[in-house]
Amino acid sequence: MNDHARCLPQVVQPGPSVSSPAPLSVAYDATLWDEPTTGIGLYTRELGHALEAEGVQLELLGAARTGESSRTVRGRTAFTLAELPAVLARRDEPLYHAVANFNLPLARVSGKRFVLTVHDIIPVLLPETVSRPFRWQFDLWLSRSLRLADRVICVSARTREDLLARYDVSAARLHVVHNGVDHVHRVAPLDGEGQRWLEGLRLPETFLLYAGALDARKNVQAVLDAVEALHARGGQPTLVLAGQRWFGSGPVERRVAELQGRGVDVRPLGYLDAPRFYALMRRASAFVFPSLYEGFGLPPLEAMALGVPTVVSGEGSLPEVCGPGALQVPARDAAALADALAHLLADGGARARWAEAGRARAAAFTWATAARATAEVYRAALE
Repeated sequence: MNDHARCLPQVVQPGPSVSSPAPLSVAYDATLWDEPTTGIGLYTRELGHALEAEGVQLELLGAARTGESSRTVRGRTAFTLAELPAVLARRDEPLYHAVANFNLPLARVSGKRFVLTVHDIIPVLLPETVSRPFRWQFDLWLSRSLRLADRVICVSARTREDLLARYDVSAARLHVVHNGVDHVHRVAPLDGEGQRWLEGLRLPETFLLYAGALDARKNVQAVLDAVEALHARGGQPTLVLAGQRWFGSGPVERRVAELQGRGVDVRPLGYLDAPRFYALMRRASAFVFPSLYEGFGLPPLEAMALGVPTVVSGEGSLPEVCGPGALQVPARDAAALADALAHLLADGGARARWAEAGRARAAAFTWATAARATAEVYRAALE
């Protein structure tokens, strides 16, 4: 088996089409449908649209505004616990798909099958990266949801392995279905205001980009250490940080301020909408993502799909997802990370080779493929 094949786990193999005389009808968790885009929010919408394109009939439940059964309470948790069971009992769809790690109702609903998507179990594996109340809620609710779910979709083989190691769940009910990444090619181009914003950043011809929350798990400190090392070697790299504050982001923010005070060009931009974010990503010379753990790792795959040379750690699902399409360095080795970034910044030929490798790898991850495999999981649950 070659290296490329070895990086791809066994996944649910979709049939040729989900079209049938009796199309699937599914009640779909839309509690993040109208919310600001996060990884799970993007998964919710992209998978939902792809399922509908494959002929699956979705009824969106629990969105703030969208769908026939939008929630009447403000919070997503309150809707799932207090309203959702009654909503499901009134509806005809035989199956409900919860998409956000653990958010099934706490009890069975008569006549309904449950499918749950688990993206990661970070609060269990890295408890210091979340608050204690959230860790407690996550663990208890996920344990209950795993007992109730007829089938569980894991977005990577790594997530599946983690569930089997930490929870009492049957391996036969766990299915690996990778995310897609082709949404990056459908994002609207920047409008005039967006173009003026991008030009106003006055970015140099070459710059580094990190995208993601500024929390400890993402290992942004290693990125800052690497950029500081490049600066000490006489380089003048520009690092752009695109991501929102998160639990534990204080040390990263203080370090950024310290580096800026010493003349290192670090530019935190905060959360960016999709057109601005992907326009910025397309211009980056290299994308850097040395995360300590990922259940999937969508940002580096997005960069690869856009032809941006990408450097990742060898942790979590990143080797599985990025495979031979990205450079890999040890997560906690800032010197190795600095060497990889220096190589890409200095060598246009290397950037071109890694850009092509990334595009080739990312081309295998489409939302249509994910939708077909998800529909097969629905059918298995209904059987």
